[in-house]
Amino acid sequence: MISLKASEIRELSSDDVARKVAEARQELFNLRFQHATGALENTSNLTGVRRELARLLTIQGEQADKMEGGAS
Repeated sequence: MISLKASEIRELSSDDVARKVAEARQELFNLRFQHATGALENTSNLTGVRRELARLLTIQGEQADKMEGGAS
Protein backbone atom coordinates (compact mmCIF):
# COMPACT_ATOMS: atom_id res chain seq x y z
CA MET A 1 0.00 0.00 0.00
CA ILE A 2 1.25 3.44 -0.88
CA SER A 3 1.26 5.70 2.14
CA LEU A 4 -0.77 8.86 1.67
CA LYS A 5 -0.23 12.06 3.58
CA ALA A 6 -3.13 13.44 5.59
CA SER A 7 -3.39 16.44 3.26
CA GLU A 8 -3.68 14.10 0.27
CA ILE A 9 -6.40 12.07 1.98
CA ARG A 10 -8.38 15.21 2.80
CA GLU A 11 -8.53 16.01 -0.92
CA LEU A 12 -10.32 12.70 -1.62
CA SER A 13 -14.09 12.35 -1.64
CA SER A 14 -15.75 10.51 1.24
CA ASP A 15 -16.45 7.55 -1.08
CA ASP A 16 -12.78 7.34 -2.03
CA VAL A 17 -11.76 7.47 1.64
CA ALA A 18 -14.23 4.69 2.45
CA ARG A 19 -12.76 2.58 -0.36
CA LYS A 20 -9.22 3.22 0.92
CA VAL A 21 -10.33 2.21 4.44
CA ALA A 22 -11.70 -1.08 3.09
CA GLU A 23 -8.48 -1.71 1.17
CA ALA A 24 -6.34 -0.96 4.23
CA ARG A 25 -8.42 -3.31 6.40
CA GLN A 26 -8.07 -6.08 3.82
CA GLU A 27 -4.33 -5.54 3.58
CA LEU A 28 -3.98 -5.53 7.36
CA PHE A 29 -5.90 -8.82 7.53
CA ASN A 30 -3.62 -10.34 4.89
CA LEU A 31 -0.48 -9.17 6.69
CA ARG A 32 -1.72 -10.51 10.03
CA PHE A 33 -2.51 -13.83 8.38
CA GLN A 34 0.97 -13.99 6.83
CA HIS A 35 2.52 -13.09 10.18
CA ALA A 36 0.58 -15.82 11.97
CA THR A 37 1.64 -18.45 9.44
CA GLY A 38 5.26 -17.30 9.47
CA ALA A 39 5.23 -16.16 5.86
CA LEU A 40 5.71 -12.45 6.58
CA GLU A 41 9.32 -11.38 6.19
CA ASN A 42 9.04 -7.63 6.73
CA THR A 43 6.99 -7.07 9.89
CA SER A 44 7.32 -3.30 9.66
CA ASN A 45 4.59 -3.44 7.01
CA LEU A 46 2.12 -4.20 9.81
CA THR A 47 2.96 -0.95 11.57
CA GLY A 48 2.74 1.06 8.37
CA VAL A 49 -0.66 -0.32 7.41
CA ARG A 50 -2.02 0.19 10.94
CA ARG A 51 -0.90 3.82 10.87
CA GLU A 52 -2.35 4.32 7.40
CA LEU A 53 -5.68 2.85 8.55
CA ALA A 54 -5.72 5.09 11.63
CA ARG A 55 -4.99 8.13 9.46
CA LEU A 56 -7.81 7.21 7.08
CA LEU A 57 -10.30 6.60 9.89
CA THR A 58 -9.42 9.89 11.56
CA ILE A 59 -10.01 11.86 8.38
CA GLN A 60 -13.16 9.88 7.62
CA GLY A 61 -14.47 10.94 11.03
CA GLU A 62 -13.55 14.55 10.34
CA GLN A 63 -15.43 14.43 7.04
CA ALA A 64 -18.47 12.91 8.76
CA ASP A 65 -18.46 15.68 11.38
CA LYS A 66 -18.21 18.30 8.65
CA MET A 67 -21.15 16.77 6.80
CA GLU A 68 -23.27 16.84 9.98
CA GLY A 69 -22.43 20.45 10.62
CA GLY A 70 -19.76 19.87 13.26
CA ALA A 71 -19.86 18.54 16.77
CA SER A 72 -21.76 20.46 19.45
